[in-house]
Parts: sequence; C-alpha cells; structure tokens
Amino acid sequence: MKILVLNCGSSSLKYKVFDGKEVIAQGGVEKIGLPDSFLKLTDNEGHKVIVEHFMLEHTAAVEFVFSEHLLNPKYGVLKSADEIQAVGHRVLHGAMKVTKSSLVTDELIDIVKECSVLGPLHNPANLKGIMAVKQLMPNVPQVAVFDTAFHQTMPEKAYMYAIPYEMFEKWGVRRYGFHGTSHRFVSKRAIEYLGLNPNNSKLIVAHVGNGASMSAVVNGKCVDTTMGLTPLEGLVMGTRSGDIDAAAVTFMMEKEGMTPAQMDTMLNKKSGMLGMCGCSDMRDAYQKQLDGDKKAKMALDVYCYRLKKYIGAYAAAMGGVDAIAFTGGVGENHNYVREQVCKDLEFLGIKLDPEQNAKIHGDEAIISAADSKVTVAVVPTDEELMIATDTEEIVSAL
Repeated sequence: MKILVLNCGSSSLKYKVFDGKEVIAQGGVEKIGLPDSFLKLTDNEGHKVIVEHFMLEHTAAVEFVFSEHLLNPKYGVLKSADEIQAVGHRVLHGAMKVTKSSLVTDELIDIVKECSVLGPLHNPANLKGIMAVKQLMPNVPQVAVFDTAFHQTMPEKAYMYAIPYEMFEKWGVRRYGFHGTSHRFVSKRAIEYLGLNPNNSKLIVAHVGNGASMSAVVNGKCVDTTMGLTPLEGLVMGTRSGDIDAAAVTFMMEKEGMTPAQMDTMLNKKSGMLGMCGCSDMRDAYQKQLDGDKKAKMALDVYCYRLKKYIGAYAAAMGGVDAIAFTGGVGENHNYVREQVCKDLEFLGIKLDPEQNAKIHGDEAIISAADSKVTVAVVPTDEELMIATDTEEIVSAL
C-alpha cells in the first residue's frame, strides 16, 4: 500500500511517501503564504533539490508537491495520484477525547478543532493538511495519529496537577504528554530488539532532541511522561525551559512588564540551551564547551542533570528499570550526553561501555557494559513509519 504521510505546521509541510515500509519520496515545503516559499525535496540519488514557488496556503502546497515531485516524470515516484491509497497525518493534541490513531471523519475533525484550545499552534495547522487532502483527494481515506495518544494510559496520580479541580473539569488542565508516536515506536522496538518480555518489562524512553521528553513504560504502556499540558514542561530543550517554578514566571512577568504571550514566547522559543548559552543546537553548545565557554558548560550540565534526575524518578515510579532507550537527534548521535546522563548511576544497575558508547552515532546498538544490570541502548526513532503503519492497519480494516 502506498501511503502519503503529512506533518503540517502553520507555514510548513513535511511529507514522506511509503510503499510498505520503504520510503520512496520525501521532502517539505517552507514559508507557506510568503513570497519566498519553496519546496525542498530529496531526489533519486539522495541529493537535496530546492524549488522556489509561491504557495498561498496548504492546499496549494500539497498540489505543488504532487506536480513538482510525486508526479514529475523526472523522479518517477508515481504515475498517477490514484496510486496513493491512504494519507496519514501527525496531529498534536487529542486531549482525553482520542486515545488511539483514528480514521478521519467529520466527527474527528470537530474533535481536533475542540482540542485546538490546548494545542493552538499545532492543531489548526494539522487540520490544514487534513482539509487540503480532503479537497484534493476526497475519496482517499485519511488517518490521524495523535502525539498525545500513547500517554493516555497514565494513571490519575501521574497526570493530575495539584490545582483546583474545577480547572481540570472546565479546561482539561492536566498532563497529557507529547512525542507519543516516537515513544510508542521506540518502546515497541526496544522490547523487540532487547528481548524483553512485553508483559513484564520496565523501560525508560529518552526522546532527546531540540524538543525532548522521557516516558516510563511498563509492559508496553506509558505510566508517566515529562511533558505536560503543553510540550513546555519537563526536560531542558533547545529553546524550551522545561520545568520551572510557576511563581518565577509571574515574578518575571511583573518585573519585566511582560504579557502572557511574551512570556510564552520567552519560555518556548528563547529559553533552554539557547537562553543559557546562546546555542540551541547541542553540537554548537558542545563545541563552545570544548573551547572553554563557561556558560556552555553550565548549560550542558543543567541539560544532562535534568535527564539524569528523571531517570531516577522513573526508576522509583516503576519500582525498577530493565532498560533505557535513547532516541531523537541528540539521544541517537551525542555520546557525550549519554555518558553524562548515565554517569554515577551504578547504584541503579546502570553502567555504560565507554568505548561502545563513543562510537555509536545514529545506529541501533546496546551501549551498556556486559555486567550492567540495566541494558542501555540507542534505538533510532521513526515517527513517519509509525504513522504509515497505523494508517495501513486502519485503512486495511475498512
């Protein structure tokens, strides 16, 4: 089955076309709605090709992806748009209304709209992709795969905030968690790869990239995660602060005369590694540290310490841990971060193999020592494949 996977932002569109598990085309559109919008695709030899073209909105962007790339004889991806048998979408927020990947219906579209109050930047953008496909390919079934779905198995004690209960009743204020598609893919793959018992296993998944989150997974189901009502809570990220005293937020707003929108921008886009040392990219921050930059060292220490602290917390929450899986851009490629996070955790049974850890950059591998009681591994994520797999399963059952 040939499946188109779309991940739409407010002014962007990323896509992959799968034929089974094989990616036969991929690319993305940036700056939709602006005069300098462009398509960036990967050709048959793996080279990047950029095509500048004004695309007013997402429907025009999808049309251009088909005409310039997928149906272009130069690339030979598709002979006809009819070859696409289903479309899968990444959707950020399903709140408590959606607990699994679902066929797109008018009722589901209404739910995504309702949940936009909790995902104001992402859900409306995700809907644009759904509506664009509905207009251009009305007979092709669509599936929505929600970032929040995997975490809906968390118990109340893990997802409730200690605030007046009516805030939960009126506005749904609770911990939801994100990166769920990645956590689900990696936890499932880690159980298979490491030979764990799917019905008797305790796993910590560390999705560490520019955005970062961790999950505690017992018997394949999430019991806790670091992100909260929004993706802001939890770990230190490229531009997000992660955990912060709420009173510190109101203190800064008062002292700086900031509006809620300005504070939201600061915490989400100007904090994290960027705020502490001027670099949101871990590679740049690490190089600055090697060059003797004290702020970069401080930022890396804070970053790794937060990860380490949550490993201890989740080991306690689960009553032990069998394995830790690092994934995401930093988790898969940055051996220094993995080393610092696992350092001095021997008391939990966690012991890295320094030589093996140092040589793993993006490959699936076990990086713990032979005598480590807890297996530590690098497990590359593939959210798009997970979306394609869910889409095929749901559409095949129609």
